[in-house]
Amino acid sequence: MTDTSSPFSAPPRDDLPLIDLQADPFTLFESWMAEAEKTEINDPNAMVLATATPDGRPSARIVLLKGADRRGFVFYTNLESRKGEELAANPYVALLFHWKGLRRQIRIEGRVSPVSIEEADAYFASRSRVSRLGAIASDQSRPLASRAVFEERLHDAQTRYGEGVIPRPVNWSGYRVSPEHFEFWQERPFRLHDRAIWERAGESWQVTRLYP
Repeated sequence: MTDTSSPFSAPPRDDLPLIDLQADPFTLFESWMAEAEKTEINDPNAMVLATATPDGRPSARIVLLKGADRRGFVFYTNLESRKGEELAANPYVALLFHWKGLRRQIRIEGRVSPVSIEEADAYFASRSRVSRLGAIASDQSRPLASRAVFEERLHDAQTRYGEGVIPRPVNWSGYRVSPEHFEFWQERPFRLHDRAIWERAGESWQVTRLYP
């Protein structure tokens, strides 16, 4: 028997209003994210980041959204990781937020640009001390002979910096995705889902509702 008390097993609602085509996409994103922050068990700011090589070979991974405003959507990473190398060669990305409890998702496509040095420094300083040391010790996405090697490098970093200031590595920073395309998706019963897209047209947006 299905446990209908669980938000993950409840059937899709058919009494939700349709997605408002008059809405501003940034405002609508903010509204949906605020609802997700109240209902999702873990990391409502988790998003799939899809990148691709110049010849079109894609890769995807989960990262955390660390800032959102009308300039775009911000995440941080090791610039020498696989995604960092792909972004350097091909700056176009896709993001996907999926909130199972709300039965909603948002897709965003756009071009990345680096955040400012000041932004990167401020966010790096806000991370836990161990996370900052880990960013120094890790050659992200590179082969690792054994876990012991990484733990030794982490210990060396702890010894080197002690209780002092931990500087942001030059190969660790952030990107801002400037959106050119939004898709908002709301699940409805019998797969009769509600979908709408916003596509940038100069300084405005062209809005279209899509078939499910």
